[in-house]
Amino acid sequence: MKENFLWGASTSAYQVEGAWNEDGKGPSVQDNKAIPEGTTDFKVAIDHYHRFKEDVQLFKELGLKAYRFSISWSRVMPNGQINEEGLAFYESLIDELIRQNIEPIVTVFHFDLPVYMAEKGGWENRETINEFASYCQLLFERFGKKVPYWQTINEQNVMALAGSVIGTSNKSMKEKFQENHHMLVAQALVTKHFHEQGHPGKIGPAPNIASVYSATDKPEDQLAALYMSALRNWLFLDVAVYGIYNHNAWHLLESIGAAPVVTEEDREILAAGTCDYIAFNYYNTMTVSAYYEKENKIDQQSGFGIPGFFQSVSNEHLPLTEFGWPIDPAGFRFTLNEIYSRYRLPLLITENGIGAKDTLTTAGEVHDNYRIDYLKDHIEQLELAIKDGVDIIGYCPWSAIDLISTHEGIEKRYGFIYVNRTEEDLLDLARYRKDSFYWYQKVIANNGL
Repeated sequence: MKENFLWGASTSAYQVEGAWNEDGKGPSVQDNKAIPEGTTDFKVAIDHYHRFKEDVQLFKELGLKAYRFSISWSRVMPNGQINEEGLAFYESLIDELIRQNIEPIVTVFHFDLPVYMAEKGGWENRETINEFASYCQLLFERFGKKVPYWQTINEQNVMALAGSVIGTSNKSMKEKFQENHHMLVAQALVTKHFHEQGHPGKIGPAPNIASVYSATDKPEDQLAALYMSALRNWLFLDVAVYGIYNHNAWHLLESIGAAPVVTEEDREILAAGTCDYIAFNYYNTMTVSAYYEKENKIDQQSGFGIPGFFQSVSNEHLPLTEFGWPIDPAGFRFTLNEIYSRYRLPLLITENGIGAKDTLTTAGEVHDNYRIDYLKDHIEQLELAIKDGVDIIGYCPWSAIDLISTHEGIEKRYGFIYVNRTEEDLLDLARYRKDSFYWYQKVIANNGL
């Protein structure tokens, strides 16, 4: 690895902070959404808001070179007004990271739209574009000199395609892709402003990218893979990098009556607000065939189908996590190469990890060899992708510390650090280093495997 490679880890605001209504914070859609029975809400989460100095000290001990986190829009601008107490929290967090020689990597929007915006129609309302731009302008003014890497919107493609699962949207495809279009315009407008104002950092999108395999060598299955890739991946990156919609994705949206209304002004903004680098989240690849089913289960990572275009199918060559997500390290290398060959921009991995039901022993230990194996296999493929010639800035797996999964509670743990709580009981919220903590510590110290 190059000397300045950013070995990091990631979280998001609503999944770790808690303090959901403290110090002037307004509610977000994640605070108000229906929570699946038997899983916790986000009101306390892991109480990072009150314990961030303790957590950052653990991140320093882990050896992190970077920490990717998100800022809560409803904490810093509840009801559209500036909340200085909310800004002060993030300033303290950023300053503490810098003091510990950890680079802050900031995502400005990670699934948690303020309720006051949602009540006005959310992203379907064009007003949200300018509200988002005002919010980002505030962040750039306050933190622009301290943050080297910014991400505009986390997993916008997941919000468009599986919004009902993650609690961000439950609308028709036509409505969701109009929302999505407004997000793309908002992202481009903010990127344009960032560049015009000469901030020293870099800015880019953070979609969830999953390369798509064809189920067979049949031509119709190959074409299905092309269309799934266009809709799930390239639509979002083509706009961010080139300022235009991917032609295959646009044809698909037109065919199913879901193409958004695009104005001439929109086109100008999209063309003028292209990104500096690509951040992306990788968990697994997708496998598809030509469409054959009527019923579709939609999930963040299991895929779905579009009549006439493609249908997700299981891949018998890939093992599954205990939560049913495929494990495909070689697909990680494939995905890195596929993105880089299309766009030739530096890449930053902002999520990659395995959710599992970790067990804390009476000795205060967590033996998570499955996590070590998962990360080791993916880092091996990351190193091979770098040898292939892919320009990679850093690797920030999900997650730095246990957090509340978007729709599967605290039971589904990802962190290097165990947080002592259950779905029903906060217990003492004590932090414990897992076996994977000590393993990743060595990887970082060695600058690779």
